[in-house]
Amino acid sequence: MENASSVKEFILLGLSENQVIQKICFVMFLFFYMIIMSGNLLIVVTVMSSQHLKSPMYFFLSYLSFVDICYSSVTAPKMIADFLIENKTISFVGCIMQLFGVHFFGCTEIFILTVMAYDRYTAICRPLHYTTLMTRRTCDRMLICSWVAGFVHSMVQTLLTSFLPFCGPNKIDHFFCDVHPLLQLACTDTYAVGILVVANSGMIALSCFFILVVSYIVILVSLRRQTSEGRHKALSTCGSHITVVILFFGPCTFSYIRPSSNLSEDKSVAVFYTVITPMLNPLIYTLRNEEVKSAIKKLWRKNLLCN
Repeated sequence: MENASSVKEFILLGLSENQVIQKICFVMFLFFYMIIMSGNLLIVVTVMSSQHLKSPMYFFLSYLSFVDICYSSVTAPKMIADFLIENKTISFVGCIMQLFGVHFFGCTEIFILTVMAYDRYTAICRPLHYTTLMTRRTCDRMLICSWVAGFVHSMVQTLLTSFLPFCGPNKIDHFFCDVHPLLQLACTDTYAVGILVVANSGMIALSCFFILVVSYIVILVSLRRQTSEGRHKALSTCGSHITVVILFFGPCTFSYIRPSSNLSEDKSVAVFYTVITPMLNPLIYTLRNEEVKSAIKKLWRKNLLCN
């Protein structure tokens, strides 16, 4: 990478160059990040400590929250710190590592959301076989496959980008290092690389989206044969998952399965899937799930009694 590039560091232009707006954004995004950390950590601790949340759905939910913590932590702390400093630089190696982390945790989250849809399909459409199909061993394998798939995807994106020559300029019109902004800075023709990047992301996004759509079509058809109480309970758990899928898949699909054209527009969308969605996920799952709310209350009372 060093031989291919004369650029040793990049300058992140961030969300805005206005000093007043940057100070407002510092307070706002620091607050958002605190909610992300506390909300998702609360989900992880609650699921791990509660004896009533041992089903596969909550097993995957705890790892989804863990991935959200990691995903936001790749970009948010740097972005928040940059609001207060004038020289928003990041080293070449640091930039590539950030790119790797964004795609690793982002892709892993996509696969976990897809696995969660299969879990809901199995629970609703094949309830008699649920315990035999969704064993702990099966869940572990699905989770490992999600992490491995995220790693492979991230390696492809990172290698395609890191070996490009960067000769200057070194200003990235974004608040973190990502593929499309870096492709625009490369001092070579990046058309072929851009196609490969879009194809890699597009294949994963469209494949997972197809699985999600098919799963929920089958679920909706199956619900017609159930009682009103069964439909209400099923829709309650599925509704939270569908909401999270829309909030995450929509912006990600918009950003990554098309050639980059408007980076300012991409920045606004990136804020949504790197900060807003991880912040909303714990609220979506707790507000719509009585079991999680009950477990959180029990954990809270237990801590109060211990203190």
